[in-house]
Order: sequence, then structure tokens, then C-alpha cells
Amino acid sequence: MHNKTIAQIARDLAAGEYSSVEVTQSYLDRIQQLDHNYNSFITVTAEQALAQAAAADAMRAAGNATPWTGVPMAHKDIFCTNGVLTSCGSRMLSNFVAPYDATVVANFNNAGAVSLGKLNMDEFAMGSSNESSFYGAVHNPWQLDHVPGGSSGGSAAAVAARLVPGATATDTGGSIRQPAAFCGVTGIKPTYGRVSRWGMIAFASSLDQGGTITRTAEDSAMMLNVMAGFDPKDSTSMQQDVPDYTANLNDSIAGLTIGLPKEYFRDDLSSDMQQQVRNAIAEYEKLGATVKEISLPNTHLAIPVYYVIAPSECSANLSRMDGVRFGHRCDDPQDVNDLFKRSRGEGFGEEVKRRIMVGTYALSAGFYDAYYKKAQQVRRLIKNDFVEAFKQVDVIMSPTTPSPAFKAGEKTSDPVAMYLEDIFTIAINLAGLPAMSIPCGQVDSLPVGLQLIGNYFDESRLLNLGHQFQQVTDWHQQTPADLV
Repeated sequence: MHNKTIAQIARDLAAGEYSSVEVTQSYLDRIQQLDHNYNSFITVTAEQALAQAAAADAMRAAGNATPWTGVPMAHKDIFCTNGVLTSCGSRMLSNFVAPYDATVVANFNNAGAVSLGKLNMDEFAMGSSNESSFYGAVHNPWQLDHVPGGSSGGSAAAVAARLVPGATATDTGGSIRQPAAFCGVTGIKPTYGRVSRWGMIAFASSLDQGGTITRTAEDSAMMLNVMAGFDPKDSTSMQQDVPDYTANLNDSIAGLTIGLPKEYFRDDLSSDMQQQVRNAIAEYEKLGATVKEISLPNTHLAIPVYYVIAPSECSANLSRMDGVRFGHRCDDPQDVNDLFKRSRGEGFGEEVKRRIMVGTYALSAGFYDAYYKKAQQVRRLIKNDFVEAFKQVDVIMSPTTPSPAFKAGEKTSDPVAMYLEDIFTIAINLAGLPAMSIPCGQVDSLPVGLQLIGNYFDESRLLNLGHQFQQVTDWHQQTPADLV
């Protein structure tokens, strides 16, 4: 049962092949049996899940089912869930039980989905390896001594290990696409503003976006049908019509023009990685698409721009976590300054502290214009590159990452090397565009991802392109050799 996709489970439930309680119990048993290998969950909500499943079965019996009624999934532990620990992978929130549901969570509850629990992540979504979590590192199901990517590594590992058929995730600079590539699964980051951020704990408010990690593009389309839409509670939510993302999955892609940015096919990208990506692009040519080389000349500025803007916004967002109202509080503070210093010093991990310090410096009175303001100006140049490119092409393709998953501990002592893991993904967040990663090959027995970048609000096209590729290839069906 665990090898079924979301779409297959939904069809089976509708046909009465099994009940929601049965499929939910099957996944809960699998999590209990196997997750000690991966550490992908922070909290398993077994009792709640079985109650939701029973309610879903009752809804179905009454003839009130939706496509999602009784389908199990799980949430990244950055989404607030009423009555359930919401930790953001941090000691700072290790005692925080959210008093409300994030809009994304509420949408799935209203659709009748069953939540199996909360998934591990890099602390406050800051990281590219899922090694910074207070709850311990997540392990890549393909090779347990390798990282699953981050920050949504728990979501990617759980889907790859078949512990859940699909999971919510978030992407600030590549945190859906990079772990999806490392774990051989499908991940999509929608256009900024397409999915509500209300109840999603903020890292960098102008960059964060909720999305999905699933086995297939079809499953991602089903999840986005629930997640996407205007939310008046979120001031950054876009009031724009949402299509049925499953409606155009089978459309022909003949005549589409694919742009290949020369800056993404760099000399230091290994020949093996290049070959896997170019093989995938050749499949699109067989399906009738044409290929054109393009240029994104300001791409090389994306990482320095991101690592000014994102830490600046995280410095502002995390200032609310001071040991006074919620979260970790130090023992026996001597005065208010001691309370702030020790609560934050004890509650935040090293990577979070590093980014808060960088961001606070960049926002300080003497350096705001030189750093944060200048970074925002260059950000516009990066966005303009994409605007010009989409005048020539329908979609842009590139590697998702510069290499397959690296070994755990390999880059923890070199933050800059870790930051460079997102070199192909960060510019898309700066521009606010939608992008997707799909499995397209393997190097050294580890998955490789192909990144599809779309124009604003063109998620349907990306999902169509992903689905068409997955109809003629089987990379998305590959599983780790020792997977039970």
C-alpha cells in the first residue's frame, strides 16, 4: 500500500478498495517501524490521525467525500497546527503548542485529509542539509550517511522512504527543490503569494513560500488544488483565480520553447551532472519542445544578495522570540536583559545565531543603505533578467543542484560551501517565480533533479511538463535499494 501515490490512494478510497482507517494505520505502522532510520518526523499524531480517518470514512459513507477525503499526508513543522507541537526544528519552540491552524493546514483539514504528524526540518528553515534541527539530523533514504537536503529534508525523506505519500514544505532559497532533488522526489515552489503564509512561521517574509513534496507531478497538482488561493489573513497573498492544476496535466507540450541559461551549465558543473540533465532535456525535445540558449547575466549575484536579504528579514522576524510571551525561557533570569540574552542564546542554534548577527549588522543604521538597500536594488536586476528571458521562452530548465546529496558533516564547518548548494535555486525566490524539481537521473547511485522554472502564476505549465516527463521516464518510480 505504501508504494501508491496520492492519486492512486484517492481512487482506491473512492472505489472502496480499503478504508481511510486502514490506509492510515498502514502508514502509522510503517513510520513506527522505519523512521528511526531517517528521523524524518518530529511528532507523530497517531490518535488524531485515526480520528480524522474515521471521520473521513463516515463522510464517504454519507456521500460527502472530496478527492482528498481520507488521504494521509504530513506537514512540515513550520506550519502551526492547533493543539500540536509546532517547533520549527528549534529548541526555542520546543514547548510551543500552536493555538490555531495555519491556513494551509486548515485547507487540508477542510478537504478531509488525514495528517500523520509534523516533519523534521532545519532550524527555522535555515540550512541546506537538515543537520541544524534541534531534534537531530535527518538521513537520506538513498544513503543514510548522506544528507536529504534542507530545510524541508524531513518532508523529502519521508516521501522518499514511503512513510507518507505527500507532504507540505516551504522554500525560501531552494528548500523544497533541493531536498526533492537529493531524495529523488518531486517538489514545487509556487509563485510568491500563491499559497497563504498565514500560520507559517516566518524566516524571510519576502522570500518564504509554501509548496509540496510528492512522488509525482500529478500528486503535486492535487496538493496545490487544496493549498493555493487568496487568503485575506495574509497581506502578501495574491487575489488571483486558481485553476484546477490537474486539468491540463495531459496537454501536449509540442511547440513549447525551453530556455537553457548558459550561467547554469557552468564549467565547474560535473560532466555526469550535465549529462543527466541534458538527457532529460532531450526527452522534452522528443515530446516536441524546442531548446534555446538564454542568458541570465546577474545570476552570479544571487547568493550574495540572498545572504543579505534573508538574514536581515530573519533578524526582524525572530526578534519576537525573547522568552517573554512563548517559547524557551531561561531559568532564574536576573533581570530583563539577562532574560533576553540567555533565552535567545540557549534557544537558538549556531546557524540561526549566525544569520541573526549578519542580518542585524546589515540593517544597522550605518550599513542599511550599503547592504540591505543595495541588495534589494540588485534583486530587481535579477528579476528583470527573468522577465526578459520569458519574452523569448515558455519555460527555463537547469540542474536543481550542482551535485547529488553530499555526506553528512561534510560541509557543516564551512557555511559558505553550504550556501553554494542553493546556487541554482536562490535567484528564483528573489524573483518570486514558480519552480519545480523532478527526478531525472542518478550520479553515483544518488538521485539528480531537473529544475523547471516558470513565468508568474504558471504552475499549471510546470506541472504539465513534469507529468509529461514522468509518463515517458521512470526516475520518479526509483526507490533506494534497501527500502522495505
